[in-house]
Amino acid sequence: MAFRGNHAPRGNHAGANNNNRSRFRSAAPQRGRSRNRGRGETYIDERKFINKAQALELEAPYKHSFTYAELPINATLKNNIAQKGFNAPTPIQDQAIPHILAGKDILGIANTGTGKTAAFLIPLIEKVAKNPLEKVLIITPTRELAEQIADELYLLTWDLRMSGAMCIGGANISSQISQLRRGPQFVVGTPGRLKDLIDRKVLSLSSFGSIVLDEVDRMLDMGFINDIKFLIGFLPKEKQSLFFSATMDRRIEEIINMILKPDHVKVSVKKGETAAHIDQDVIRVGTREEKIAKLEELLRKDAFERVLVFINMKWHVEKLEQYLQKKGFKVDSIHGDKRQSQRSRAIENFKSGRVNVLLATDVAARGLDIDNITHVINFDVPNSYEDYVHRIGRTGRANKKGTALTFVPHQNRGY
Repeated sequence: MAFRGNHAPRGNHAGANNNNRSRFRSAAPQRGRSRNRGRGETYIDERKFINKAQALELEAPYKHSFTYAELPINATLKNNIAQKGFNAPTPIQDQAIPHILAGKDILGIANTGTGKTAAFLIPLIEKVAKNPLEKVLIITPTRELAEQIADELYLLTWDLRMSGAMCIGGANISSQISQLRRGPQFVVGTPGRLKDLIDRKVLSLSSFGSIVLDEVDRMLDMGFINDIKFLIGFLPKEKQSLFFSATMDRRIEEIINMILKPDHVKVSVKKGETAAHIDQDVIRVGTREEKIAKLEELLRKDAFERVLVFINMKWHVEKLEQYLQKKGFKVDSIHGDKRQSQRSRAIENFKSGRVNVLLATDVAARGLDIDNITHVINFDVPNSYEDYVHRIGRTGRANKKGTALTFVPHQNRGY
């Protein structure tokens, strides 16, 4: 999967995305969580799943310091930004882009859906436009997030003489090796596949002057801390490092100390654990049959226009998908056992509206950037409150109102 700046005719963005892809638990209970009370069951204080959304009109409009038309960047890049409909930057973009353009390291703390992808891509594309020998490495926790970044990069580099490669697991490694041998300026990848390519002596990081670590907290949750340290060890001492995370803990601080310069700039636009404009509530259910019946009842309501349903186990995803399809619902699914091509196709079907219900395991809890998801339904209680935060962050994006519903068992009353 690769992309090039000298693109074919633009067409619509949905088509462009497809073209781009063809080219470009511990034993101790966690805080806020009780011990498991049975196989596959998790209990979290259900009050954490209930919150009334604040009225959107109460939020004062953000006062940005620049518009994209005013930004001193390459004219073609500026036109591509306008083609995407960007005018005024989001807070993370407003506060990060000038510092990145000035060559500063960045520590960005931001909720999901705040526009941080463009916050680092726009100034890095400008950096490459000024110096075609500049190379950028972008490391992400999931394949889906890598694809999202590659899609954004594809559109923002339109008519610019730039090339890139996407290096992710579940995709053909021979094709990725061929792309890397062409010397792309941008490499977007997941830690495991990048490490594999280094071990094969196909990828050398010594020439990369810019690195982005995106959603570092998720990477550490997924067990990539040693892979991240491995990759950092191959980077040159002199580089610009951009580091983004939604949360902070000691493990993250350790990585920060390894990669960011002491004079790095901290940008934080995080307002709380969950978006203020997501209505959150619980629905009490008994047997699994009752859960399925309740889900079916909800999905038949007109308000449930585009729904993401989270399920903990892969084989439950498959069974529920088959059941809903037989009931006439337009539904697709993604989970870790599906090939990357199947996962990409399911996400594209959901984005385009060919299906309006997407069933997913937590593989989609981060890195899934889809506009106008009206509802997130936790068919199964998530394994941790942090997972819950990232699940429901798929709705209520770009300051739009969303709804998150969590099915909790009757016997959970009181937690």
